Amino acid sequence: MSDSTQHELGFPGSRRSNLRLRRGIYLLPSLMTVANMVCGFYAVMSTLKGEISDLDNAAKAIGFAIVFDSFDGFVARATGTSSEFGKQFDSLADMVSFGVAPAILAFSWGVRGILPSELVDIRRIHEIGWWVALAFAVSCAWRLARFNIQGMAPGGGSRYFVGLPCPAAAGLLVACVHAIKVPIADWRWSIMWMVVVLIAAALMASTVRFRSFKDLPLARRQRSVLIVPIAVLVPLIFFFSEVTLMLIASCYVVIGMVLHVLRMFRHRSVSHPA
Repeated sequence: MSDSTQHELGFPGSRRSNLRLRRGIYLLPSLMTVANMVCGFYAVMSTLKGEISDLDNAAKAIGFAIVFDSFDGFVARATGTSSEFGKQFDSLADMVSFGVAPAILAFSWGVRGILPSELVDIRRIHEIGWWVALAFAVSCAWRLARFNIQGMAPGGGSRYFVGLPCPAAAGLLVACVHAIKVPIADWRWSIMWMVVVLIAAALMASTVRFRSFKDLPLARRQRSVLIVPIAVLVPLIFFFSEVTLMLIASCYVVIGMVLHVLRMFRHRSVSHPA
């Protein structure tokens, strides 16, 4: 008797096989989440070594964590295997990969290696950098907790996030590290770097809406012309990852802020007509 016949007749063996398949499907997004966490842990361990190549490897590991984080959500939605456990597990992994790991990397790359100067107290800058890194990690935790409770932007469906997504904030920092590579040695640049980290932290805790791209119909048939930008973007990332990833991360943040300002002005003009 065939498997399809067993399924139609309702044999117990067919039910057990379907149950095993369903359990296996639920493991797929969880495996992606585990890979995300492994990349975050590897980034922390590489950062502790302190060498230029190790810091760059840490930035790359966080970049791969962003890829795995994107795929676990896509797999869960595509297979209909979203669950409350997966949601919480994903948040814990994101806290490691996009909260703790980027914060440690930001401090090690941009603050810890500055050279002594007669103009400033290096120890005081180190203390400030420690608090800045902590602010980034706390903002990431705040952002993840708020997303778990409130979800996407009210009225925006699945099109917008409330606040800068944690992977995007981490991506902005690691893109800078990957592009420049050599750690900051001048205290002036270190202060500017801490300002960038604080801006990323503030955007995560803000109510600025950023596009999620979850509404794109990736599973549907698309126009063949879309293969052209994909064919151009993939080689650019592969051969010129430093510049390309830096532009992508910066443009995503800047465009989101600009659109937020435009929405504010439009809202005011509608609320207070001439």
